[in-house]
Amino acid sequence: MLERAKFLAIASSNLDEFFQVRVASLKDKIVAGFARPGADGLTPANILVEFSDRVHAMVTIQEELFAGDVSAAMAEAEISIETWDSLSDDDRKVLGEVFELRVFPVLTPLAVDPGHPFPYISNLSLNLGVRLLDPGTGERRFARVKMPPLLPRFLPLPDGNRFVTLEQVVAAKLGRLFPGMEVESSSAFRVTRDADLSLEEEDADDLLAAVEIELRRRRFGRAVRLEVDAEMPVEMLDFLLEELDLDRDDVTFVHTLIDLTGLFILHGLDKPLLKDEQWKSVLPTELSVDDTKSIFAVLRERDVLVHHPYESFAGSVQAFIERASQDRLVQSIKMTLYRTSGDSPIAASLIRAAERGVQVAVLVELKARFDEQTNVTWAKALERAGVHVVYGLVGLKTHSKCVLVVRNDADGLRRYVHIGTGNYNSKTARLYEDIGLLTTDPEIGADVGDLFNHLTGFSRNTEYRRLLVAPHQLRSRLLELIKREIAYGEAGRITLKLNSLADPEMIEALYEASCSGVKIDLIIRGICCLRPGVAEMSENITVRSILGRYLEHSRILRFAHGSEGSPLYLIGSADWMGRNLDRRVEVMVPVRSPRHQAYLDGILAAELSAAAISWGLAESGVWTRSRSDNEVDVQYRIGQLLASSLRR
Repeated sequence: MLERAKFLAIASSNLDEFFQVRVASLKDKIVAGFARPGADGLTPANILVEFSDRVHAMVTIQEELFAGDVSAAMAEAEISIETWDSLSDDDRKVLGEVFELRVFPVLTPLAVDPGHPFPYISNLSLNLGVRLLDPGTGERRFARVKMPPLLPRFLPLPDGNRFVTLEQVVAAKLGRLFPGMEVESSSAFRVTRDADLSLEEEDADDLLAAVEIELRRRRFGRAVRLEVDAEMPVEMLDFLLEELDLDRDDVTFVHTLIDLTGLFILHGLDKPLLKDEQWKSVLPTELSVDDTKSIFAVLRERDVLVHHPYESFAGSVQAFIERASQDRLVQSIKMTLYRTSGDSPIAASLIRAAERGVQVAVLVELKARFDEQTNVTWAKALERAGVHVVYGLVGLKTHSKCVLVVRNDADGLRRYVHIGTGNYNSKTARLYEDIGLLTTDPEIGADVGDLFNHLTGFSRNTEYRRLLVAPHQLRSRLLELIKREIAYGEAGRITLKLNSLADPEMIEALYEASCSGVKIDLIIRGICCLRPGVAEMSENITVRSILGRYLEHSRILRFAHGSEGSPLYLIGSADWMGRNLDRRVEVMVPVRSPRHQAYLDGILAAELSAAAISWGLAESGVWTRSRSDNEVDVQYRIGQLLASSLRR
């Protein structure tokens, strides 16, 4: 039950980000008069209208699930979110004391009158709009009370199983905030603002300073959405719309709880029987065979393929960087940091390495959306420790996931490399499904060395031996690989596991391959702009999506004849979207070990099996839940496989 509550919170959080970035972008285009249709034939105004209808339908379903199935299941587990009116006198007394001690001292009521302009409403903050009557003058006023973000959204009652929302308690105690005034009504509301950064990198003398300025400006982004209590008085709603410069189409009327992201708090309750059983990560077999060997000794003998979170990130990739930071033979460490945690053990290892004299260079991507502040903080800390910190290439995001360790082994300098599909983030590594390759392959090591020289210096080299790198060669190489399969006709085979497929040129190439008889299986977790199963266009293409406990995040590409007539396997950071292929630094690396190729084949076969719990995309563009008599949870099956050590 608590997993369902968490999923409602995740859906709300993702919708918030969608409004802050995608909807804000559409509104900017409309204001700028941009009316040219995109590849789908729709203008920004068309998309906004269609999106508005769909989001309202989605929020309605979400509310019905919360008010119905989820709340009923919570009640069976003796967990409930109570209303103030339903509480006993004893309960109200307890919450009254909590209000006086913990809430009242940090509240700041802001009235609106000629001497008090309409206050700034911060992004995603929860507020009460209050309508007041002055008994002395008969005048009516509006006031805003912000719910302090450091206070819990749900205040527990003494039994620990019943909760009351913070806004309900504050609403019941408004008389304490406005003594001498008559509180006529109050309604909750929430504003979503444009949160995308607007950087002119070419004109920035100092990118770090420019990002910090934009982060401060982000707080004052234009409002793009207003969520309100469905019972909010019309005059209060009209007042808010006027002050926020919004239209009725920008309003979401909420009948349950505004901002269901608060349900993350309930998932934190110590009730293991109401949550998924915890799966324990295991050490990769290749690293656990002989625990007397260092990770460097293992890599000198063989490549290591790691699959998170089934296999421990802390015991593999994180341990690789930690050991490198401590090893007296290591001479340099270079890596890219796109997203990392605020308490990153990896960043701490890099600082320790620099402090003991190792040459450390880190490319910190300051423009990683919604992680900008964390990355700015780490960039400053790394620089203070003596790390060479760079911020990438002007006009491009560096999305690649690479580590290069140069070690003075007994037989000479050797490059140790990690290339992965996921971020160097120890927290998300427990939630996101990702794959990484650890290798000492000389050609891959040389390629990664050239890549870092390109990123940190003025190297113009864009040719690589093994790697496929965007934006210079990845698109063209992928198109070549598709054409190679087309040459094999009905014997051609392409299997792609991606987060998103949206690039028109790549989609057209897949359509061409399908028309030539090539069989194409796509496993797409999120956006897919390709229509499968259309006669004489995509009848040889299937599309499915795997949804499970973990976020499917790895990218695996398999071309049946991509390597001199043999299968070519690629893993890396790039999805098939315009931004990944043209506006980011991305890296794909070939996986050449037969045992690792067999493992990747096993993953793809499991996710494509008829029994796999999945969603299939029809030619109409509608996703449908697959049904089977013997359904298999693919993620659980992979976890079992690795836990039993039946692995490569």
